[in-house]
Amino acid sequence: MSLDDPHERSATAGEYVLGTLDAAERAEFERALKEDAALQAEVYVWQDRLLGLAGRVAPAEPAAGLWSAIEAGLRPGAAASAGAVAPAASVPPAANDPAWRRLRRWQWTSGLAIAASLVLATLLVLRAPAPADATRYLAVLQAPGSNATGWVVEATAGGQLRLVPVGTTEAVPPGKALQFWTKAEGAAGPTSLGLVRAGQVTELPVATLPTLEARQLFELTLEPETGSPIGRPTGPILFVGRSVRL
Repeated sequence: MSLDDPHERSATAGEYVLGTLDAAERAEFERALKEDAALQAEVYVWQDRLLGLAGRVAPAEPAAGLWSAIEAGLRPGAAASAGAVAPAASVPPAANDPAWRRLRRWQWTSGLAIAASLVLATLLVLRAPAPADATRYLAVLQAPGSNATGWVVEATAGGQLRLVPVGTTEAVPPGKALQFWTKAEGAAGPTSLGLVRAGQVTELPVATLPTLEARQLFELTLEPETGSPIGRPTGPILFVGRSVRL
């Protein structure tokens, strides 16, 4: 773990918020966090990103007796008999934003599982070599109505755009195809980025886009198997989202 590289700092902050750092990495990160205001800001940015995703998930009630079983397992006596090195209560919370604590426990747990799949899908991109001044963008594409997440758009200014499947989607009907579109705020209309295959990563140069900026719309529509015949979407929108600057 190196906190000197800006991309590594951002990726590590994301892993810290998700709780995926091991004990040694977390301790090292928290020592740096106490003295580094910029690193604290990175943590708050990741909290803000993930909090919105958690809020999209409906609360779920735990099974009867689950909490009592967990609490019993966390008692010092039970931990010692099980050979545990320390009770979980001794571990400090990973995130200190009060807004997170106000979320209902099971709403947060469900949201975190979704957020983890999305953020971990982008951490490799954050860690990939890139110019120091490269600007990165992320868009989470969700199904209208259900808010089910199906794809993530990852792009680096002057580099590559990747459309990555992160969820289970229905098979494309015979004679149909998925078409990828983008539209910047204020643009007259959408631009086709081509046909894509369900469940497969698609890559294309950012230079082929008309522009790349924050709040840019990306969407996937269901079109004839050769694509829209009129240069704009004709079928239903299956997944849609707007980009955020990382």
